[in-house]
Amino acid sequence: MKKAEDYRKDLKIFNSLTGQKEPFTPLVPGHVGMYVCGPTVYSHVHLGNVRTFVSFDVIYRYLKHLGFKVRYVRNITDAGHLEDDSDEDKISKKARLEKIEPMEIVQKYTVDFHRILDKINNLPPSIEPTATGHIIEQIEATKEILTKGLAYEVNGSVYFDVIKYNKEVDRYGKLSGRKIEELIANTRDLEGQDEKRNPQDFALWKKAKPKHIMRWPSPWGEGFPGWHLECTVMSTKYLGEQFDIHGGGMDLKFPHHECEIAQGKALSGKDPVRYWMHANMLTMNGKKMSKSTGNTILPEEIFSGNNDKLKKPYSPAVVRFFFLMAQYRNVLDLSEEALESAEKGLRRLWEAYDKIKDIPETESEGFDVQKWRDGLYEAMNDDFNTPVTVARLFEGAKAINKMSAGEGGLAPESKQLLKQTFEDFMFEILGLPENRDECAGNRNLDHVLKILIDLRNRARQQKNWELADKIRDELAAIGIQLKDGKDGTTYEIV
Repeated sequence: MKKAEDYRKDLKIFNSLTGQKEPFTPLVPGHVGMYVCGPTVYSHVHLGNVRTFVSFDVIYRYLKHLGFKVRYVRNITDAGHLEDDSDEDKISKKARLEKIEPMEIVQKYTVDFHRILDKINNLPPSIEPTATGHIIEQIEATKEILTKGLAYEVNGSVYFDVIKYNKEVDRYGKLSGRKIEELIANTRDLEGQDEKRNPQDFALWKKAKPKHIMRWPSPWGEGFPGWHLECTVMSTKYLGEQFDIHGGGMDLKFPHHECEIAQGKALSGKDPVRYWMHANMLTMNGKKMSKSTGNTILPEEIFSGNNDKLKKPYSPAVVRFFFLMAQYRNVLDLSEEALESAEKGLRRLWEAYDKIKDIPETESEGFDVQKWRDGLYEAMNDDFNTPVTVARLFEGAKAINKMSAGEGGLAPESKQLLKQTFEDFMFEILGLPENRDECAGNRNLDHVLKILIDLRNRARQQKNWELADKIRDELAAIGIQLKDGKDGTTYEIV
């Protein structure tokens, strides 16, 4: 039997920098350095961000499954995330509005972020650094870029010189495909622009105005770091001047990731990242999610059912499975129909997994387990294609259902390989919970149905056919089919 490590030579990743799928060859054989932009902790984590973090959790899980030693770094932005390059970051603004300390805001929403990702069964990263924990390193990086002549200081703020970098070092805009001339033409008039030599220049360090709460001493006076610089500093500190994978949402490609490339190359003379990966957006009912239009929903509102968008609650496992129904680079639309489909699909996989033990052990086999297993790895090696992976799990489920019903069987070693493969892909790689109760849309459903089945059985014993038929028919009407067999009555959600 092929081991998981045998499949890793075939892994291909879509590189946003080149616009094509490329064979994955890490800088250090057997080791992977991966950095993913984490949340700015000034509000509850957005459902679209959760999708991004689930996508990279699956990528992290699969790389580990293939036998790579992975260092996964995901930061917490707790300072310096400027609003449209203005003089106030999002955390300071929220703290001022709520009249509490910025670090109270940070703590509240960091705890909430971790709680949501725990519920949805994400693994923690190897390292989770914070921007405020790396102020000294950001000041030193700013000093170095100034020394290289690629930044300038004005009134206590330091700006990266995009035009000079573009002329002397490398093309600014190569990740997003934007041209510097177009950027100049499309620049908006924002607060603080009059300090800059060029409108495209971005802050490495901003002088803190009197109203600004979060501030640190620096060679240029009291201020705070630029948002882009923190990721450059933290990624290279823990992964080196060059590392393998940098991930984040599509919305971060420009300007955030573009600025990271410029800063990294200004500091080391090297392109910092080999494979840039970007997860696409989540829409709801065919429209962009937006607080201003009310077309938005929080993860906890889905889990609890406390919302006006959906008819019932859906478990974190169902939401996670829903996210896997689209490839991470594609737009995914959230709707009641999509969540219901995910809920039914997850039950089908679990029911099939439970039936593996019932497959007869035979000499002649009607299902090629090794070929099916190869197909699962083939799907994941094709840029982590989770929808194809799920479709192939359903192919396996279909074969299990037939064999467990008496249509064929498997040799003992094939049966064990089938079970192991289901466990590898369902639990270890896709990250679906091993506890079946966590996969159910309603954890009490099984208990309630057992009560109804007992009531129906009692009605049949008493020859109360009207009540027995009523229970059966009304359950069928909501998609729950009762099956009477020699071992009693079971149910299936169809």
